[in-house]
Amino acid sequence: MLHVIFIIAIAAEAMTAALAAGRRKMDWFGVCVLAAVTALGGGTMRDTLLGHYPLSWVADPTLLLICCGFALLTIALARFMEHLRWPFLLLDALGLVVFTIIGCNVAIEMGESPVIVIVAGMITGIVGGIMRDVLCNDIPLVFSSQLYATISIVTGALYYLGLQLNLMHDLVTVLAVVIGFSLRVLAIRFNWGMPKFIYDKELR
Repeated sequence: MLHVIFIIAIAAEAMTAALAAGRRKMDWFGVCVLAAVTALGGGTMRDTLLGHYPLSWVADPTLLLICCGFALLTIALARFMEHLRWPFLLLDALGLVVFTIIGCNVAIEMGESPVIVIVAGMITGIVGGIMRDVLCNDIPLVFSSQLYATISIVTGALYYLGLQLNLMHDLVTVLAVVIGFSLRVLAIRFNWGMPKFIYDKELR
């Protein structure tokens, strides 16, 4: 089940990245590159930092094909995308928590400490979006006060804690996904965010 949701999340991230590329008037190659970076960048960064090889898309090149395929599909269906805002937001929320859990699993299998497990989950969940926004010359969503990274951390912590309590793996996975997804949807709906730091004085 987690693998199926993972593929759906990759497709959704690739499509949202393709729309961002379209807003920046990128060519088709740029669209595909941005889609792959967004969908696979978090896992790539995690694996690189942890020394976990081969990288996910090297071990399974079909992930690259999925990214490019759905990016090109987005180009073909672009005129209808404005009506699919909420479905994409929901898929993005689902992708965030699923990527987080997968990242935690990789770190757990490598025998990493609890802090590294949670950080690995967060990196997997948020870094692709950061890369997308940086390449599009935007302030990353995760740094603009929205509850995004925080939800990834909470999801990873709940998942790890549940496993340490020897609860059934499937039950822990479902609970972490449901809680993380619900928090993200509520944050979008009610515009929950982290406090902002505002400093507008010039240093003399």
